[in-house]
Amino acid sequence: MTDALKRLSDEGVAIWLDDLSRKRITSGNLAELIDQSHVVGVTTNPSIFQKAISGGDGYDQQLSDLAVREVTVEEAIRMITTADVRDAADILRPVFDSTDGQDGRVSIEVDPRLAHNTHATVAEAKQLAWLVDRPNTLIKIPATEAGLPAITEVIGRGISVNVTLIFSLERYRLVMDAYLAGLEKAKAAGLDLSKIHSVASFFVSRVDTEIDKRLDALGTDEAKALKGKAALANARLAYQAYEEVFSSDRWAALDKAQANKQRPLWASTGVKDPAYKDTLYVDDLVAPGTVNTMPEGTLEATADHGQITGDTITGTYEQSQSELDALAKLGISYDDVVRLLEEEGVEKFEASWNDLLKSTEAELLRLAPSKG
Repeated sequence: MTDALKRLSDEGVAIWLDDLSRKRITSGNLAELIDQSHVVGVTTNPSIFQKAISGGDGYDQQLSDLAVREVTVEEAIRMITTADVRDAADILRPVFDSTDGQDGRVSIEVDPRLAHNTHATVAEAKQLAWLVDRPNTLIKIPATEAGLPAITEVIGRGISVNVTLIFSLERYRLVMDAYLAGLEKAKAAGLDLSKIHSVASFFVSRVDTEIDKRLDALGTDEAKALKGKAALANARLAYQAYEEVFSSDRWAALDKAQANKQRPLWASTGVKDPAYKDTLYVDDLVAPGTVNTMPEGTLEATADHGQITGDTITGTYEQSQSELDALAKLGISYDDVVRLLEEEGVEKFEASWNDLLKSTEAELLRLAPSKG
């Protein structure tokens, strides 16, 4: 083990774990990661819960109780997932208290089938915040067009938000705008802005996966030379946008009212292509005021052989823009790629949610008392 995770944390990067399960909570593993691996937050999504509930017997007792009560499958899922998030939030509470609410956060996602319905997303976010009932929860809302006004509305009600599924720089700017509008709404309502927090989850590895596929199809030396560069360039330019927005006059007025910056969070940081170093999206995305949420494999790889050499974002903007410009010259449409990735992202989470419904329903039937 190296002290790479400590160095990463010292550089101002909050290390969050992109995983949660009942076993991770009850075995003491989550507490251990907080204590030994500098983990200061947890993110979840429908895929994570689907794997957790369908793997092992950690949920049998609760599922059995829910089966006896004959609750609907959807209610069962909400009871199970919010219980895990509540318990994880309690474990992370000391971190939350010691960082004045900045970290020690656990994220839970609104039903992904509501991604294109603003009003339903707002209603679901309010319900989840009420159900979990912990101040260190973040409600995840996708950065779809319908999600943007929902972000403003939910932040305006004083509920902290993790904005997810951000792929494009243009959409990211709209997300920051939605956050600031929400803070302005909260301020007008007399709410304490210092209690409202947000992160913006900018997805990384999937950008390389899609663009590399298109570069491979071109097959030229020029195309091959650009492989593995788009995701980092995109994320680094996102950080540039973050610096601009949070040094604006509009932000200054909110800053005076004790508002918190919406931190960029690097999501999807597990490397998909074995040709790349497995810590690529950690080592090369270091800058103060960011969050990196990692699957456990990436966390372990970083602890073992991560190369944390200081800020690897500031000062890269010109080079990053030139790399994206080079893709455009080859005929690869940035707009087309990010639109496809958002559509696929929503579809994947919907598919995971449907799998979660099916596997939970099967478990409820298996554990239901016989009608003797």
